[in-house]
Formats: sequence, structure tokens, C-alpha cells
Amino acid sequence: MSVTATSGMQSLGSVVWAQLQQQQAQRNADQAEHKARSLQDKARDAQSVADLAEDKARNIKVESDQAQGQASDARQGLASLKSLGEVQGGLSALRNQLASTPTDTAEAGGQSPAPVVNSSGQTTGTLVNVTA
Repeated sequence: MSVTATSGMQSLGSVVWAQLQQQQAQRNADQAEHKARSLQDKARDAQSVADLAEDKARNIKVESDQAQGQASDARQGLASLKSLGEVQGGLSALRNQLASTPTDTAEAGGQSPAPVVNSSGQTTGTLVNVTA
């Protein structure tokens, strides 16, 4: 083989080698671009999931605040009912006490209450029969 033929073969080999390297570089670039697009899609999907989770968390917070307000209202209502029950119990006891107190002197054993002298020196509580 001559030097020129060998030199031509080496040149041809260099061209083929350069083309192979270029094709490999193109494949690598295509793969990297495909991977980047895939990762962008995953990131977009993850962002959508995060946005939905954030909306759900906001809605749960609103419901929680409403439930807290309802619980507070219920506690206030319970306290009011308890207070009302105590007042009713006191009124019932007073009513019973008044019902058992004699109002007529005949019920009291026929005795008149003792007269009381007021700050002006007048006798009060004395019954006077004005029927004639």
C-alpha cells in the first residue's frame, strides 16, 4: 500500500469517526432534551397536586374555623341554659316558700302579728276592724 492510499484511508477514517461522534453527540442531546421535557411535565404535575392540596388545606381551615365558632356558640348556649335552670330553680323554691306561708290570720292560728313602731314613732301592723 502506498503512503497516499494509507493517508486517504486515514482521512476517510477520520471523517467517519467525526460523523460517528457527531451522531453520538446528537443522540445525547436528544436524550437530554427528552429527559428535560419529561422532568418539566413531572414538575408541572407536582405543582398541580401541590396547588390542589393547598386549596384543600384552605377549605379545611375554613371548615375548622366554622366548627370552632359553632362549638363556642354551643358552649355559650349551654352556659345560658345552666344559668336559666338555676334561676328557674330559685324561682321555684321561692314560689314553694310563698305557697307554704300563711297569708290569712286564721291560717296562722288566729293571732295577729305584733305591731311594729316605725321611725316616725307610729305603730304599724295593727289591724283595725272598719266593718260595722
